[in-house]
Amino acid sequence: MARDDVGTTVGLPRHVTRVVSIVPSLTEAIAATHRELLVGATDWCTHPDDLDVERVRGTKNPDVEKIVALRPEVVLANFEENREPDLDALRAAGLAVWVTAPTTVPESLDSLRRMLTAVAGVVPEWLEEARAVWKAPYDGPRRTALVPIWRRPWMALGRDTFAGDVLVRLGIDNVLGATTERYPKIDLGELPSYDLVVLPDEPYAFSPDDGPEAFPDVEARCVSGRHLTWYGPSLVAARQLLTEQLRGPR
Repeated sequence: MARDDVGTTVGLPRHVTRVVSIVPSLTEAIAATHRELLVGATDWCTHPDDLDVERVRGTKNPDVEKIVALRPEVVLANFEENREPDLDALRAAGLAVWVTAPTTVPESLDSLRRMLTAVAGVVPEWLEEARAVWKAPYDGPRRTALVPIWRRPWMALGRDTFAGDVLVRLGIDNVLGATTERYPKIDLGELPSYDLVVLPDEPYAFSPDDGPEAFPDVEARCVSGRHLTWYGPSLVAARQLLTEQLRGPR
């Protein structure tokens, strides 16, 4: 027996052999550690790009019947990316569900250690490398940024988000970090002042041709959504890559 991030005791066999992941970053984490354990993943689980497993639709609409038919010993989920009714349905079908819930980089590293130890029985080298990469505090100049995650309607990062903590550790303070909502809808004409716009390419696919034009008077940077929002092997490269993208050409 082991406890997941939300304090639920999850019954797992001594040696897990079948895993379904309905969180892209957790899919990548398991695939980079023991790929042979994965028997199912969502359509959005794009890394590694050669992963050959059954697809079970998306994070918000998983095919519960198909997941049950795959007979996993554990389903990996996240309190934010997945809907509680879907997780309840999986549990009602007799499946063990492991839920992660990190909102900071240190929490994500601890969460991954806990999950991988329980599911794969190992702490991989990449996880310790990621911990070393993020250990040193940022000590340079700071900027204040708006971080949109969607348009039509416009939405942005608010309080207590993993991506917001990643940016803080890169010298970028979220202008909406003290809002009451984690992902508020916003009116671009009614925001506190900020000097940077950070545009990740997921969940909305912002790009140099789709996003910066809405902020003609503010510096905009397009960044990798995977490296900003995923917690897993991508954390090893995320600090350097995002630092370069945040200071790169518009």
